Amino acid sequence: MAFNFQIPGPGHQTSIAIDLGSSLVFVGANGSGKTRLAVLIEESVGENAHRISAHRALNLNPAVPKIRGAEALKKLRYGYEGESAAIHHRASNRWKNSKPAVAMLNDFDSLLQALFADQSVTTLETHTKYRSGTLTKATATKFETLSEIWQRLLPHRKLVISGDDINVALVDGGETYPASEMSDGERSIFYLIAQALVAAESSLLIIDEPELHVHPSIMSSLWDEIEAARKDCAFLFITHDLHFAAARAAQKYVIRLFDPTPSWTIEHVPEDTDFDEEVTTLILGSRRPILFVEGTGASLDLAIYRCCYPQWTVIPRGSCEQVVHAVVTMRANAQLTRITCAGIVDADDYTIDEINHLNSLGIFPLPVSEAENLILLPDVSRAIAQLEGLEGEELEQQLSKLESAIFDTLQSPAAIEEVVVRYCRRRIDRALKKIDLSGSKNIAGLITEYNTHTATLDISELAARANSKIQDALTSRDLASLLTVYDNKGLLAHAALHLKQTRMAAFSAWLTRMLRDGERAPGLVEALRVILPVVQAT
Repeated sequence: MAFNFQIPGPGHQTSIAIDLGSSLVFVGANGSGKTRLAVLIEESVGENAHRISAHRALNLNPAVPKIRGAEALKKLRYGYEGESAAIHHRASNRWKNSKPAVAMLNDFDSLLQALFADQSVTTLETHTKYRSGTLTKATATKFETLSEIWQRLLPHRKLVISGDDINVALVDGGETYPASEMSDGERSIFYLIAQALVAAESSLLIIDEPELHVHPSIMSSLWDEIEAARKDCAFLFITHDLHFAAARAAQKYVIRLFDPTPSWTIEHVPEDTDFDEEVTTLILGSRRPILFVEGTGASLDLAIYRCCYPQWTVIPRGSCEQVVHAVVTMRANAQLTRITCAGIVDADDYTIDEINHLNSLGIFPLPVSEAENLILLPDVSRAIAQLEGLEGEELEQQLSKLESAIFDTLQSPAAIEEVVVRYCRRRIDRALKKIDLSGSKNIAGLITEYNTHTATLDISELAARANSKIQDALTSRDLASLLTVYDNKGLLAHAALHLKQTRMAAFSAWLTRMLRDGERAPGLVEALRVILPVVQAT
């Protein structure tokens, strides 16, 4: 059996099918109509759909009145427990007067009533079979299944469930507390497991924001457990969490645009883009061109790029080679060609020909050896000092002290040699990564080809050139030139001391906040934009 539904789009409809025992993920940004899409799918599937809204109340009250299981399930599924309760009551009762996209789902009481009713019926059946001598194996109650899953996810806690109450106990024998005092995360985990367990057989469970209140460390395990417990059902997740979407084994779609008519522009996430799923999903979901940058996503680096290139979606890719690969791959990828992209890499003593080649690929080098060095450039440091209220002679004195502090870190030959060694390592690494030995058919050929490619790699000449550039910069007090080859993240500590009289961590955090709200520091943003490369999307 498969659930089939149509999603209206601009000029066409997208047909989607999801089989029992499988799952599907829609991922989209805020404002992409995710909840309205969940409502549309619920209404399309009808009786066999059970939607768990993102707007859900998590008030856990074990003292809820105990009622018949049939009544509890009707109340849970339709919002109405009368004898005539049916699917047509769902919109007006479960979703509060036909407002299914915005109504607060407040069904925890009904959920508990269904669980207590199941416990009563199942234990009575077990008792009766035992007394009659026909019992071969006791049937687990849904509460017992829930408790087992809970224990695996939260091994330091256990549920203590009686005939009419729920408590939580520490596994090591410590404090016991009422279930009503569970944390938001504990209640959310309990609620989601319970919803899946009481869902009707062969249902489509639609979960809006499955990550809500759940710690990322157990997110995948939680849904692995739930899906394993309900193999007879299909699961449809709607989320804005890229990591969650990438972690699920499922069909995946990105919601790119939403029109309240309603109309959704969605795209299937392909598996053969040469990017991992999380990056592919981010690329497809972006409404802006993609800017690949070096680094691993440090807060200050990203704040600089996002503030100065607000029309771009910034994605860190690690090394220069990875940035180049990402840009070239994306531009050559037929499944991603609707997206424009470019890249920014650190300055690495590129020749004019190398820079022209990079530019032809859509890649633009920084004017400094690493992004943190942008902060140390005189015009940027001046803008930061002015944010702190420095002006006139005091401003110039602090800038002069900062400059001297940076130059003083290279007063010894040993300190200069450390910088030169790092510079040479980068150049050697870059050269070696360009070597293609795929044409070698035997060991002798491999050796010959390797020696040919590395013959022009003169490390002594590289070191001499770097040393000369550093010495010239020190002699002429040319800070901008020095920062093109000097890589030392610790230099930010000097900027923190002389520009803000604080420590580096606090300084970086403060700068990040300033840049995230660029209107608070227009002079700083402008100083950075003047220095950063002009990036062109093609």
